[in-house]
Order: sequence, then C-alpha cells, then structure tokens
Amino acid sequence: MRKLTILAMTATLVLVPVLWNDSLVSAQDSEEDTYKQLKLFGDVFERVRADYVEEVSDKELIEAAISGMLTHLDPHSSFLDADGFQDMQTQTRGEFGGLGIEVTMENGLVKVVAPIDDTPAFHAGIESGDVITHLDGEAVLGLTLAEAVEKMRGPIESEIVITVQRGEKEPFDVTIVRDTITVQSVRSRIEGDIGYLRITAFNEQTTSGLEQAIEEMREELGDTLHGLVIDLRNNPGGLLDEAISVSDAFLDRGEIVSTRGRLEDSAQRWNASSGDLAQDLPIVVLINGGSASASEIVAGALQDHRRAIVLGTQSFGKGSVQTIVPLGGQGAMRLTTARYYTPSGRSIQAKGIEPDIFVPQARIEELAQGQNRSEADLRGALTNPEDAVPGETPEAAPEDAPEDAPEDAPEDEEGVQAPTEEEDPEAAEEQRAMEDYQLARAIDLLRGIALYNQRTLN
Repeated sequence: MRKLTILAMTATLVLVPVLWNDSLVSAQDSEEDTYKQLKLFGDVFERVRADYVEEVSDKELIEAAISGMLTHLDPHSSFLDADGFQDMQTQTRGEFGGLGIEVTMENGLVKVVAPIDDTPAFHAGIESGDVITHLDGEAVLGLTLAEAVEKMRGPIESEIVITVQRGEKEPFDVTIVRDTITVQSVRSRIEGDIGYLRITAFNEQTTSGLEQAIEEMREELGDTLHGLVIDLRNNPGGLLDEAISVSDAFLDRGEIVSTRGRLEDSAQRWNASSGDLAQDLPIVVLINGGSASASEIVAGALQDHRRAIVLGTQSFGKGSVQTIVPLGGQGAMRLTTARYYTPSGRSIQAKGIEPDIFVPQARIEELAQGQNRSEADLRGALTNPEDAVPGETPEAAPEDAPEDAPEDAPEDEEGVQAPTEEEDPEAAEEQRAMEDYQLARAIDLLRGIALYNQRTLN
C-alpha cells in the first residue's frame, strides 16, 4: 500500500509540469500569431505607402485601417475622427448640422432608421426603411457608414441629391437643402381630455422637456386629464441615461433595464426610484419600425411592468449598447460593448418590441351610406314621453313622414379646408385623428379606459 501511494504522488508531480508547459506553449503561440498578423499589417501599410498610384498620408491610412476594423464588427461600431467626435457631442446636446436622418448600414448601403421631425429630410418625404444608394450621383456601396454620413453633412443651405430605393419601387432622386438641425426632443399638445407627448430623440433635454410638458398639461386640464399618449414612432434612440430617466418618470419601482457584456462582472442593472410623474394615469405608447434603441428600452420597460399599453407595429430591434471611447485628441471610437435586456430578461436584438395591440398605419375614409331610417320615421311611431308637453296628449308621428331624405338636404361641399385649431379645436382634433389612424386608436383606447374606470368608481 505504501508503494502504491508513493507511485500515485509521483505521477501527480510528473503531470503538473507537463500541463503548465502546455499552457505556456499555447500562450506563446498566440502571441507569435498576433505578432505575425501585426507584421502583415506593417508590410501592407509600407507597400501601400510606397507603391500606391497616388500619395496617401499616413494619417489617412491609419484611420482607414481603424475604421475598417471597427465597422467589420457590427453595423454600430465605428471610428470617429476629431470632427466626427465633435459633431456627435453636439448632436447629443440637441443641435447639429445636416439632413436630419438617423441611419445605419445594411448590405453595404445606407438605410434610414427614421427621419427627425421638422428637419430637411422629414419635409423632403424621407421615410423609415428607405435605402440610400447614391449621394450626389456617387454610389454608397463601398463607403463606410462614417464616410457616407460625412458626405451627407455640409455647409448650411447647400444642396445634396440622394438616390432613394423604397421597397420594390424604382429608385428616385430627392434634392435636400442642408440646414442646422435643432432637435426639440419633446413636443406636446392636448387632444380633448388626453395628453399627447411626442418624443423625437433622447438627448440631454428630453427628461426636462417631458416634465415641463406634463406640468403644463395638468395646469390646463387638471383632473379632466384622463390619459397620456407617448409617441415614440420614428424615434431612432439616443442617450441610454435619458431612456432610463424617462422610464423612471413613469415607474414607481422595479428594474428598468440591464446590460450584459462579454465579461460576467460587466453586467449592470438600473432600477426605478419612487414617484410616478403621470400619477397613475393610463398610458399608451406608440411604436413602429422606426422606433429603435433608447425608444425600445422605454417601450420595453413600461410594457414589462404593465405600466403602459404598447400600440402600433414591431420596433426596429436594436438591442445593443455602444460606448464612446475618446482616443486622446485623435477622435473616438464607438464600440458595441453590451446587449441590453428588458425587465423580464428578454433581449430585443434583431427582434424588436412586439406591441400589445398591433395597429398598422392606415387611412380612414368615410363611406357614403345615404339617408338612414330610424323608429321616428315609421308611420304611427310612438313619441318619446320625455318630449311631451305636460298636460297634452302625446300624438303619434304624422302618417305622411317622408320615406326619403328631403330634396333640399345639404350636400357635402368639395374643396372645403380643414378647420384650424383656433377656429374649431374639436374639429381640428377629429381631422388629425382621421390623418393618423394609430394615434386615433390610442386616444379611443384611453377614453375607453377612462369611461370604464368612472363606471367602476360609481
């Protein structure tokens, strides 16, 4: 027995050095492979520098190499030179120059995530899902996203012609005049007894704008405010902190969002603080295919906590988080560092948020139905006792009640313009509802909830 024990110990002592040496060899091989690849890069760099048909600066070559490395990872990682980094910082503050569209790269072409409200691209009719194939006649294919964005930027009041592919239609050109884009991230108005909040982007002004808008609504309507519509359609996203802050404004407790990176200890979680800005008012969140990133964080958080009903169509499906890493005055890199998850633990990456009530955008059209008959039109119909004068005997309806509509009945006039907000607020509201089917359904839903709650209380 003693000999066997000694042999076992000896075997263990022999094996350990062998395993350790294998690990060292593996690490050394990995380092050697890395050095070989870096040497390959150096050789190509020197060959291009010396023999390319035109002279290219070292700065251009290095930046192009970095850009290629990052854009190869995923559609949202990219290199920002010093000017691009400055533009990005300006954009998050809510003011920047350009066309006013949020874009991504798909199959080598620029795809529009969403146009920003009241910008040159918005007024030119650019839509979510449009694919930009050419910029001033130059093919986009072969450009990086950063290069394409740079070409879309330019001096204010200068023109650019973009070629757009929309679905199966033939490509067409759109001329857009560049302008300074000032994003008012929150807009609001009253729709009867419903508050409407349109969030166009998540920048540093969003939460404060939201708080101010709701305060103004309460001052105007008081207790007659019966619900809120939060419109996130065509909102391409923005700052993660602002998405968390907006979600927190309507949640009293619980998780808002979590992020998980490659390393286990990189996971982060954000929870709501007490207090509901809407004070338990029912909320409907509108989303569509242009709702991305931060918009999906808000919609997902409010949906999972059953704090809001999400209505519309499936969102874009960008469930990744980008970190901006400054590069010592030489620009910055936008690097995808994590995926985010809604409170229920679901990732919406490449899936999007499914609305609770699917409502595609549509156009409402009233159908002519002719003159409808009712009980009052029938010969001999009893009158309503509430309409009878006290002391008089109710009489039956006259036997010669008209079968059809009178010949002099007023007809609809063509070419009549929709009433303005000042002329007739209620008619203007109905006109907006006719033009925006999804919003009309959201308002109807909130009014239905308000009526039900009143009946329950009574």
